[in-house]
Amino acid sequence: MTSDRKKRRWPRIALGVVVVAGVAVALVVRSPSPVGHWNSADGYADYAEKYDRAMKDLPTPTLTRDLRTEYGVVRVYRFTGTGARTTAPLVLLPGTSSGTPVWADNLPSLLRIGDVYTFDLLGEPGMSVQSRPIDTSEDKAAWLDQTLAALPEQKFNVVGLSIGGWTAVNLALRHPDRVATLTTLDAVNVFGSMPVETIVRSLPAAVKWLPRSWRDSFNSYTAGGAPVEQVPVADMIESGMKNYTIRQSQPERISEQQLAGLPMPVLAIIAGKSVMHDPPKARSTAESALRTKTVKFYPDASHALNGEFPDRIAADLQAFLTAQR
Repeated sequence: MTSDRKKRRWPRIALGVVVVAGVAVALVVRSPSPVGHWNSADGYADYAEKYDRAMKDLPTPTLTRDLRTEYGVVRVYRFTGTGARTTAPLVLLPGTSSGTPVWADNLPSLLRIGDVYTFDLLGEPGMSVQSRPIDTSEDKAAWLDQTLAALPEQKFNVVGLSIGGWTAVNLALRHPDRVATLTTLDAVNVFGSMPVETIVRSLPAAVKWLPRSWRDSFNSYTAGGAPVEQVPVADMIESGMKNYTIRQSQPERISEQQLAGLPMPVLAIIAGKSVMHDPPKARSTAESALRTKTVKFYPDASHALNGEFPDRIAADLQAFLTAQR
């Protein structure tokens, strides 16, 4: 990939993973309602058109399925790996409001490891459709476990980005049987709490009627000051933030005791310039709490690390999985 192409694409990916703080604050201040929903038919149509456009940057899925759970229907894509199938499939869980298109830069290198499933998180903007309240951490683990149960494989290497990292850890704590290994990419509320400055800066991003420039400013802040470009996935995320109302509880902070009790091998990748936690403290927590002690620290990465360092992430993940055989 040329340097110009990297400059064009990774800020787009950054936007997909960094809106978590703004949404987390919104979850706290909004009044309760049963399920996440689109605010209008026109809003959904706008989002669907932009989602389809953003999906064109990904390889063509081998299979697209909508899997029913007790909490709603989960959109799942399968991508066939280009290398030898020597490991359980990867399951990729995105950051909030980003959906499957956020993995555009990662899929080429991850598919060399093996087959890949991507999920659109239930109760978030995307092609998944929530039909029952998701009120507790157990609810959040249950829908994901039920989705995995509907797939043909017995075990999965689960990879979570940002809030997807929290979602993956929460699953592993409550329903570990299907999780062969667990990998987190700058997970939120797992190895450290969100700083007050980030929460305060996120408030404008959580207000739907404010101009897009307010959200872009916050997203640039969390992506290490990089400019946020008007590209397909950014347009998709903007549409989701504007047109979809999330109705879920805020993720609870994972404790060190819970981390120490994880029974499967865990790889934690932490961004040195992340504003979603204190990176040195998060690294220390991961190194002291995780039983397998597999922690990678990327000193030059922002919270948008999946778009900044896709090949490095794939190499570290490949080495981690190889060591577990």
